[in-house]
Amino acid sequence: MTASSSIPLPDARNRFALSAAIFLRLLALTHFIAFLSIWTQLSGLIGPHGILPASDFLRRVHDQIDASAYFRLPTLCWLFGTDTFLNVLCAAGVALSLLLFANVAPALCLALLWACYLSLVNVGQIFLGFQWDALLLETTFLAIFLAPWSLLPRWRLVEPPRFAHLLLRWLLFRLMFLSGVVKLSSGDPTWRDLTALSFHYETQPLPNPLAFWMHALTPAVHRACCAGMFTIELLVPFFLFAPRPLRHNAALLLASLQLVVALTGNFAFFNLLSIALCLLALDDAWWHSVLAAFRRKSFPPNETSSIRPVRWPWPSFAAAGLVVAYTSILAAPAFDRTLRWPAWFDSAVSVVGPFNTFNNYGLFAVMTTSRPELIFEGSDDARDWLAYEFPYKPGDLARHPPIVAPLQPRLDWQLWFAALGPPGQNPWVLSLCEHLLRGSPAVLALFEKNPFPQNPPRYVRVVRYDYHFTTPAERARTGRWWRRTPLDFYVPPSSLR
Repeated sequence: MTASSSIPLPDARNRFALSAAIFLRLLALTHFIAFLSIWTQLSGLIGPHGILPASDFLRRVHDQIDASAYFRLPTLCWLFGTDTFLNVLCAAGVALSLLLFANVAPALCLALLWACYLSLVNVGQIFLGFQWDALLLETTFLAIFLAPWSLLPRWRLVEPPRFAHLLLRWLLFRLMFLSGVVKLSSGDPTWRDLTALSFHYETQPLPNPLAFWMHALTPAVHRACCAGMFTIELLVPFFLFAPRPLRHNAALLLASLQLVVALTGNFAFFNLLSIALCLLALDDAWWHSVLAAFRRKSFPPNETSSIRPVRWPWPSFAAAGLVVAYTSILAAPAFDRTLRWPAWFDSAVSVVGPFNTFNNYGLFAVMTTSRPELIFEGSDDARDWLAYEFPYKPGDLARHPPIVAPLQPRLDWQLWFAALGPPGQNPWVLSLCEHLLRGSPAVLALFEKNPFPQNPPRYVRVVRYDYHFTTPAERARTGRWWRRTPLDFYVPPSSLR
């Protein structure tokens, strides 16, 4: 884009070029973390010798739906295979995220990052089906419209199209508002009587040390915090579309809520990505004032000489806007499913559905009030049992809760979900047991402690325990963070035979 193509821009109070630049770099950081985290676990989860091999999954999908599988499950793995190409996807994701951070061909990098991450999500099965995976795909896709298509814009600021900025702000609204709505619409009594946080810190998938101390607060404090959370999630998002001062306060309140969640739990890159969306709502004048305060230097509020606008053809925005609007209506809990839309529109949405890019949101719709944990044990004689230790999920009662976010140990996370249901709903746990009996190196690399380093055990069992935090006084006396009670055998003693 040449200087002659620039158009007059409003002053910094109604400009978002600096906000967009900061947002894109936080998005690049999120992708770097996401791809790197998956890469370190890839072999044991969905590799050829992993728990749920992606190659077997694609083969089953193809056998069930024939040629339409390529459209029903879009992934580059159909073209390039899985075994080696999964590592190529992760390496490409890491490299592209670094290029995006350096502002090299940002729009092209975003498009390729979206394609790479979609390819992983669609073959990752249960291990890549989290809400932040869907949120990362949607954010990345919409961010393509925000970024310039030039190859080397370097560090010049580029004013994003207003409609692209609005779509991302609408995404933030849906993410926050629906998170509050689903808690109330689910009918869960702990949310309605504001007691949910009395359970949350202890029963969340991967508590951290601060969660232990938050759990020890009084019920009155938990209720007050829960009421404050509902206020922020249900009321504040509407001010994202209000005049400037209200919009700024709304963005900062929403970002503060995400920061509190990040400090009290391990939710992968979800909080970082959510905060990036919040910061996008702050205009350039706000950023100038903050940067000036840090650097003790004033920034000219009406400087536009180095800022160029991004131009997109209006049909592209119209198409994206229609799909976002339609899927947003479908995501509303009170939406009347009998409402009829034109057949062509339903067909269009069914085409984009498999791309996991326009989604519903709402974490913790139902609060878990207990904490069952699956403990894997092995034995050579079916009498003396030794426990396998995972790197992050609770096991050893004296081990303190870890800090692992923004990385995500996906096996540790998925075992939290498995423990909440019956074994029949989670047959992959049996596959994990078989890998332990065979001593699979790729799967054992996902564990912190292998009690059978020389030869695999002859027997494996999975015991389900009920875990609870100790009190601060009990922890000081015994050194234990947890106490537990056995519940049942999730998998009884089993051998390869």
